[in-house]
Amino acid sequence: MSDLVARTGRHQQRYEDGYRLVAGCIPFRYRDSDEGPKKIVEVLMINSQSGPGLLFPKGGWENDETVQQAAVREAIEEAGVRGDLMKFLGDYCFKSKSHQDEFSPEGWCKAAMYALLVKEELCSWPEQSTRERQWITIPEALQQCRHKWMEEALEAFSEWHANKVSGVEGEEDPISVASSPPR
Repeated sequence: MSDLVARTGRHQQRYEDGYRLVAGCIPFRYRDSDEGPKKIVEVLMINSQSGPGLLFPKGGWENDETVQQAAVREAIEEAGVRGDLMKFLGDYCFKSKSHQDEFSPEGWCKAAMYALLVKEELCSWPEQSTRERQWITIPEALQQCRHKWMEEALEAFSEWHANKVSGVEGEEDPISVASSPPR
């Protein structure tokens, strides 16, 4: 059994201008191609607990952590992966049907999304009993995305990755998680 435990509750949850603040990531890795030296990029998606379609790991950003720490924590809790945050992909607003409360009665959320280069897949993680993970290509992920805003984040990831591979963006160092001030 894992000694990692998922955080629960809303007492530490951050809000801003009526939005519940959320952090998440698009976990990715490279695998060898069957057709030569080119590598294929795959993204990791997880099943939704409330219907069909796949999701990227994300969840509430809490008061005692930076947004980067929250994104890394959600990747561990929901998808059982660890790695390096490589790129901030943007903020994405959406309406949650399941997370309406006194601070966000309409259920509005704003998700800060990052690209996470996966270095380790855990055998045991907090939500393994309710989550299945699936490595798929970007075109497959676009078809499987449960939410439009996640498709938009994936398109931002795809554009960043294409620029990175073509040399437009060059090599990037991972984003520091431990010492980053809150966003």
